[in-house]
Amino acid sequence: MLIFSELVDTLDTPKHQVALSFHERTKGRIRITTLAGLDAGIHIERGQILNNGQKLLSDTGEVLEVLAMAESVSLATTDSSLLFAKACYHVGNRHAEVQIGDQELVYLHDHVMDDMLRQLGLDVSAQQLPFQPENGAYAAGSHSHGHSHDHSEPHEH
Repeated sequence: MLIFSELVDTLDTPKHQVALSFHERTKGRIRITTLAGLDAGIHIERGQILNNGQKLLSDTGEVLEVLAMAESVSLATTDSSLLFAKACYHVGNRHAEVQIGDQELVYLHDHVMDDMLRQLGLDVSAQQLPFQPENGAYAAGSHSHGHSHDHSEPHEH
């Protein structure tokens, strides 16, 4: 099986392409089927997120272009900067993956979040779009932050 494992910057036309969902693009090891029907694999460093248009090289020198597939997302928009800031706060408080544009939020379709943002006053619609959320505060490093800590009163030392 052909394995693509090295990120490359090349202007060459890729021999292979694969369309992957956002969650598939977060996996370090995944079995894929290219758009032409070739079974292959991607083996990259754990924690690496593949973006739309990134290219990977196989050990045989073949290039694979990763495409962000259209997914079921919600698009929330507003003309109000204050309302947009409030929406960002509430979506972030839910720890949802979100793509932030100019006065618009895109997130994987979630009817509860849709209702919450409509109640705030945003226009929300279901769409089929490629999804490329913000990387998050810890994406560049290997630090992860779970929520096993206590949010109650501070402890005295």
